[in-house]
Amino acid sequence: MIRIILFGEPGAGKGTYSAELVKKYGIPQISTGDMLRAAVKEGVDLGKEAHEFMKNGELVPDPMVIEMVHNRIQQQDAAKGFILDGFPRTVTQAQSLDQMLHKMKIELSAVVKIEISKETIISRLSGRRVCTNCGATFNVLTMKPKKEGICDKCGHELIQRPDDQPETILNRLAVYQKDTEPLIEFYKKKGLLRPVQCEGPYNEALARVFGALEKVANV
Repeated sequence: MIRIILFGEPGAGKGTYSAELVKKYGIPQISTGDMLRAAVKEGVDLGKEAHEFMKNGELVPDPMVIEMVHNRIQQQDAAKGFILDGFPRTVTQAQSLDQMLHKMKIELSAVVKIEISKETIISRLSGRRVCTNCGATFNVLTMKPKKEGICDKCGHELIQRPDDQPETILNRLAVYQKDTEPLIEFYKKKGLLRPVQCEGPYNEALARVFGALEKVANV
């Protein structure tokens, strides 16, 4: 049984490490962003409510997100644990999550903080290219497509997203730091924080992520 929150700046590699944790522990990655988009697409009541906020560029209220997480972690595939990715983002959200988990008699195993330099993040994100059709991700520095500007998977055009421009990246990092630093301290005081240095070769960084969870994993 292992229940993890995974933190990291934009471009730190959360998605990549989450996928590895899913494989190792056989637990689902729970992304609130993905769930919101799915709920909107499926047209369920929660999705309709969330869409009203999202289409106006507003944040979806915390109680709605908490309800969505609550429903998700009660599903069968989360019985052995889960990885929360992208939530909580603020101390207020973390406190609401605590209250919810307490009522469900669920305890968090660890909060993993992926640590990487600002220079590496800017390099990674500014090199990222995304398929306009299938959403596949490539990188002009580390994971080039076979044909420049063309998706290997479906043959459509690859683009650089506006939020992957260097100036925008710096702003995203500033916002992340402002919102998340207090949250990191919140989990540090609870003794749950596991900072993991993820610079350097990928396999070595992944081994450090797994190592940080060895003592709390019970699977």
